Amino acid sequence: MVKDTESPQQASSSSDQLPPCLVVLGMAGSGKTTFVQRLASHLHSKRTFPYLINLDPAAGTVPFPANIDIRDTVDYKGVMKEYGLGPNGAILTCLNLLCTKFDQILSLLEKRDSSIPSIILDTPGQIEVFTWSVSGSIITGSLADKYPTDSLDDSESCYANDLTRSLSIVLDSFYQNLNWVAVSSQNGQGFDK
Repeated sequence: MVKDTESPQQASSSSDQLPPCLVVLGMAGSGKTTFVQRLASHLHSKRTFPYLINLDPAAGTVPFPANIDIRDTVDYKGVMKEYGLGPNGAILTCLNLLCTKFDQILSLLEKRDSSIPSIILDTPGQIEVFTWSVSGSIITGSLADKYPTDSLDDSESCYANDLTRSLSIVLDSFYQNLNWVAVSSQNGQGFDK
């Protein structure tokens, strides 16, 4: 069962307009959770209370008042132990397990969508969950079918300012999931590997 904590009601929301949904994506350590916390704090200071969802099962603490928290539904360390997985595999498996109950999350959102101004999702740093896996497609697709949905890619500005560094982060993330061997076309070095 997916647990839900009700958000304070937003008086100015109209029942005929669906709340926008923001999915915050980015690499591990890029500041996604900090961004969500800061955005939520800013909105709260303006008496606007977004519906906040934490999708990071490995988060030790969540510094914002999550209305739905994956950690209430799926035990990250238990998944690691039960399935003999490492951290990344356990995060992906936790999101796969949550997807089997995502209809419950959608149902909770539908009950409140006339009273909430926006929906904000904080995601885990394993970006491959939303670029390669079925669970990421289910989550984003299900939300986009019902709500106007945008994604925000949170990245380190010092890397984003330099195209070479930015591309190296993307390639590093991509190559972490591949077995590869360097081979020289000029001298044939590496073919034996």
